[in-house]
Amino acid sequence: MRKALKNVCFMILLLKMCIIFGQETTTKKRIVIDVGHGGKDSGAIGINGIQEKDVVLEIANEILKLNEQSEKPLDIYLTRYSDTLISLSDRTKLAKLLKADVFISLHCNHSNNPEARGIEVYTSRDQGKYYMESIFVAYQIEKMLCKTVGYESRGVKFANFQVLREINNYSASMLLELGFLSNVDEASYISDTDNIQHIALAMLLSIQN
Repeated sequence: MRKALKNVCFMILLLKMCIIFGQETTTKKRIVIDVGHGGKDSGAIGINGIQEKDVVLEIANEILKLNEQSEKPLDIYLTRYSDTLISLSDRTKLAKLLKADVFISLHCNHSNNPEARGIEVYTSRDQGKYYMESIFVAYQIEKMLCKTVGYESRGVKFANFQVLREINNYSASMLLELGFLSNVDEASYISDTDNIQHIALAMLLSIQN
């Protein structure tokens, strides 16, 4: 009962937000960044003890900060702004209600192979008219991260993840795996505040371009 009431309250909040946003007149691209995991769902645990949910939230908040300092800021919204667990369905509902132009889900990778490294970008084959745009943006983000941050590329791939499946035919969408927390070098790299800023800036520039 408590869970159902919580979900109802969350959806009411979403509707209120969308009414407000719908009243704004803007030609800016609207970006929804889905900050993976949160709350009791820590996501992957790094070899150095860092948690995926914290890493992606730091990156997302840094993107917001850099965007606000930009000469031509984008309309960027997060699916969570704190250590809160939001259901996958509510994340995609938010993106739909906000009429996002681009939906980007942030994650970090993990493998039983400690040598596994690099970034992966996933999109869906079933995006209708947003198929080519999704692939283009996915490649732009991957290219920028590899060029400016030094990540190795594991390619742009196709997957049927729920957050991608539920946003099909609504907006361009992709899911990013920003390095392996099971890899000593990448876990150490992404634990540094300066490197978080580098990743956030690379992502923001690729979206702006």
